[in-house]
Amino acid sequence: MKFLILGSGLMGSALAFDLARSKGVTGITLADSDFAAARRTAERIGSPLVKPVALDVEYQDNVVALMGEHDCAIGAVSYRFNYGLSLAAIETGVHFCDLGGNDDVVRRQRSLDPKARQKGVAIVPNCGLAPGMANVLAARGAELFESIDRIALRVGGLPQEPRPPFNYQLVFAVEGLVNEYSGFSATLRDSRIVQHETLTEVEAIDFPAPFGTLEAFHTSGGSSLLPEMFEGKVRHLDYKTIRYPGHCERFKTLLDLGFASSEPVVVGSNVLTSREMFSELLKRKLTGDGPDVVLLRVTVSGLRDGKETTLEFNLIDSFDKNDNITAMMRTTAYPTSVIAQMLTKGTIGTRGVMTPEQCVPLQPFLAELRARSIAVTETWK
Repeated sequence: MKFLILGSGLMGSALAFDLARSKGVTGITLADSDFAAARRTAERIGSPLVKPVALDVEYQDNVVALMGEHDCAIGAVSYRFNYGLSLAAIETGVHFCDLGGNDDVVRRQRSLDPKARQKGVAIVPNCGLAPGMANVLAARGAELFESIDRIALRVGGLPQEPRPPFNYQLVFAVEGLVNEYSGFSATLRDSRIVQHETLTEVEAIDFPAPFGTLEAFHTSGGSSLLPEMFEGKVRHLDYKTIRYPGHCERFKTLLDLGFASSEPVVVGSNVLTSREMFSELLKRKLTGDGPDVVLLRVTVSGLRDGKETTLEFNLIDSFDKNDNITAMMRTTAYPTSVIAQMLTKGTIGTRGVMTPEQCVPLQPFLAELRARSIAVTETWK
C-alpha cells in the first residue's frame, strides 16, 4: 500500500509516523509546499518508507500527477483545498480522505458522489477526532438500540497546565479553531434539524481528577452528517466542545467585537482582515508547547430490549512523551490513518463520497485504536 500525505504539519507528521509503523505499507510520500519542512519531518520519523517531496496543492495538475502514483491520498492541509483534492482523487482513481471540519466544503465534496461511484473511488471527508472518531462511536452505538431519544457528543483538546487568559493552547491549526468558533452548529431538537449559534448553551460536564468540572458549548462542524442521518429518528442530538470554565465567555466577547470578521481593514498602507490579524495574535499567544490531553464522551440513550438504557463512550488520551506526539495529533491523525488503511485494504468496501459515520465499522476501528494505545471505554447504564 502506497500513501500520499498532503501537508507535513502537526497532523501530517503524525499520519506519516503511524503509517510508517503499519503492516502492509510499502511507501509514504510526504508532500508540502515547503520542502525543507517535509524533509525535516521525514528525518524525525526516521523511516526509509517516508519520502519528502515539494508540492503546492494549489497547482491541480501537479497534484493529479503525484496522486496517481499512490493507492490512497490523505489531506492534512487547510480544509479550503479538500474539494479540489477530491476532484484530483476521482480523476486519478485514488481513494482520498481528509480531516474536514467545514460543513460548506463537505457539502461540495458530497456533490461529487455520483462521479466517485462511477470511478470506483471512496472519498471520506471529516476523518479524525471530531468530526471523525466521535461520530463513528455515535452512529454505531445508535445501531444497538431499538429507538433513540438522545445522542450527545462532547469532545475537547486541553492543555494539561492551563494558562490565562483562555486556559487553552493551540493543538491544531488556528484557522481550524476560528472556523469551529464561527457560524452555526447543526443539532436535532424534537427530531428536527436546528442550527444553533456557536459559543452558546454552555453546560457543565464532569471528568475524573484532575479535570473536575469543565464546560461544553456549541461549535461548528463537529456533528458532521449525524443530524441528517437521524432526523425524524432521534429527539435530541448535539455536539459541543469541552474547555476549562470561563473559556467560552472570554472568546465570545472577542468574536462579538468582530475579531473573526472577514471584512478588510486598512492599517497604514496594509490591507488585511480582522480574522487574519486575530489568527496571527492567537498563534503568538497560544503557543502549543506544553503537554495536552484529549477528553471525549459520547452518550446514546434510548430503548434497548424494551428498557431505558444509556451507552457511554469515554476517552482520556494524553501527550505521548516517548514519541513526542500530542494527544490531539494521536486522536486526530491515527484514526485517519486507520480509515485510510481500511479503504485501501477493502475493509471499507463502499464507494462514493461518505463521512466516517456512514461507513466505518466499529469493532475493527476500535481494535486498531487500541493497538495504538487509544483506549475508548464502553459503559452501559
